[in-house]
Amino acid sequence: MADNDTSVVICNLTEEPEDSCGAKPRVPVLACRDALTGAGAAVELVSLRSDAEIDALLATFDGPARPDGLDWPTANRDRRLIIAANSDSEVRGVVRRMVRRWAPPPSRRPADLADDRTLPDLPPVGILTTGLVKLVDELDLPHDPSDVAKAVIAGESRRLDLFRSDAGPVTLHGALIGGVGADGHAAAWRGHVELDDTTLADPADSILACAVANGTGYTRLDDAGLAGIELAPRATLASGTITVAVAVAQHTKPRFGRSRVRVEVRRASGRAVSVTPEGDVPMIEDGIDTKLNRKRAWWVERGAWAVFG
Repeated sequence: MADNDTSVVICNLTEEPEDSCGAKPRVPVLACRDALTGAGAAVELVSLRSDAEIDALLATFDGPARPDGLDWPTANRDRRLIIAANSDSEVRGVVRRMVRRWAPPPSRRPADLADDRTLPDLPPVGILTTGLVKLVDELDLPHDPSDVAKAVIAGESRRLDLFRSDAGPVTLHGALIGGVGADGHAAAWRGHVELDDTTLADPADSILACAVANGTGYTRLDDAGLAGIELAPRATLASGTITVAVAVAQHTKPRFGRSRVRVEVRRASGRAVSVTPEGDVPMIEDGIDTKLNRKRAWWVERGAWAVFG
């Protein structure tokens, strides 16, 4: 049973208008609400349709006013948040707004912030999947709404790393840079990949794919030419490092016969990585299809966010 002071906010993410059928809470959301209520928690169910509405909800998780005037998350864990998400990108969207609200600008960095961090500990969240959320499986989190409720009521959380980027967003799983051409094979591209002070690829290399990994969710290559290659099989969300893997095509010409292509995978871990492509390159980041067309840098924020369960 929850103690009498425990309250839980279920954040039901939707793009539907408020008066539409699609905006109504989904069955897993209602089941989780009922399980929380049955356990004695006070439950607030809110449907959020925009960043502004997410921001307004997060403001209710602010701590007491600080002498430096910074917005800071509360240390009170009696009020807890569940994200009802249909995809990893929806979870990332809420965490991104958390970072935007509570990360101080560099010019106002407070003395009580850890040396290797640019933001405080974000409040832990429960993740209730209403669709396909790979993080739930990767983190071995419960799928059943009643089990999600139990984990949040128990209040035990695990702190995880996230990546920040000079482009603004945060990254939870990681990014896979590279794509498949019309022939069903990996389309080679050229660019520069640097991890800390080490160059993993330069424009002389024929790059097939590059993984900037905080987990294994988006680092497997399954196209016709690279089937079964796992770029970052040991990447975890709590290592305190970025795992970077670059698959490079190596062309060999035997004395007789046709030339052959061998795939070399270069792997390393560190604190920060930059990728500079020559031209537009397809990219999947936390399940979102996009393009990379200029230099992009990621750095790790050790233990910055947390999940119940």
